[in-house]
Amino acid sequence: MPMTKEERAAYMKKYRQANKERIANQKKKYREENLERIANQKKKYREENPEKVHETETKHNWIRKALICEDIDSLYCHYIDAKNCDECGVEFGEWGDGTGRYKCMDHSHITGKFRNFLCHNCNTRRGEYNL
Repeated sequence: MPMTKEERAAYMKKYRQANKERIANQKKKYREENLERIANQKKKYREENPEKVHETETKHNWIRKALICEDIDSLYCHYIDAKNCDECGVEFGEWGDGTGRYKCMDHSHITGKFRNFLCHNCNTRRGEYNL
């Protein structure tokens, strides 16, 4: 009689725990033997899914920098939709365009709580007087 889905999951979990070192060695050997293939797969994925990659990397950076927010997914949607600085109203530019108008996450460096989206110029000014 075949295993149920739950029985199979429990069996596989027990197997992985009992064979951690063996599985790790197999994965390491595969990665070493397929470095170029893996790199090409990653490159292809990044080229085919730039929006998803941007979303994932952006959220990861926010979390890594200890940004506190109740719903990171809705915050990301708000981030994408934000077109103007909440402080001065200037339209956001691109990072590296020399204007200082690129979009920044304004947050408290003490509490980590998100406040709003500002241009770099306003974010820098605010940081001088409002942590």
